[in-house]
Amino acid sequence: MYRIIGIDGQQYGPITAEQLRRWLGENRVNAQTLAQLEGTQDWKPLIGFPEFATELKAPPSLAPTPPVVTSAHPKAGSKIAAGICGILLGSLGIHKFILGYTGAGLIMLLVTLLTCFIASPIMHLIGLIEGIIYLTKSDADFVKTYVDGRREWF
Repeated sequence: MYRIIGIDGQQYGPITAEQLRRWLGENRVNAQTLAQLEGTQDWKPLIGFPEFATELKAPPSLAPTPPVVTSAHPKAGSKIAAGICGILLGSLGIHKFILGYTGAGLIMLLVTLLTCFIASPIMHLIGLIEGIIYLTKSDADFVKTYVDGRREWF
């Protein structure tokens, strides 16, 4: 009998080896799924159990699969939109709204509008600089600084 930790972090079991084999066949568990043999304290991936070695062996492929290359960080989706809006419409603060910085966006918009566009060149310069900074950062740096770090200015 075994216990496993599911992808949701919950423990399941006790379950039999046969049930685990069925789940392997159904792709409900995989080689990295943590399991514990009843009566032991150790949690280890299913690949570490010799009784599941046959089920975990991958069928031979004729050609190696090419690695999947993704240039974009999953959380960096707004980087390009914010950068372009910062460069083109910086005085209106639209790039701030795109990143979720409502307060900073309102500040830029209100400074531009309440001064009858007299301070617009200053706000546009700020937006231009920020747009260039956004676009020149790597996706990981952008996410670290502006998405996770919530840095509103420059």
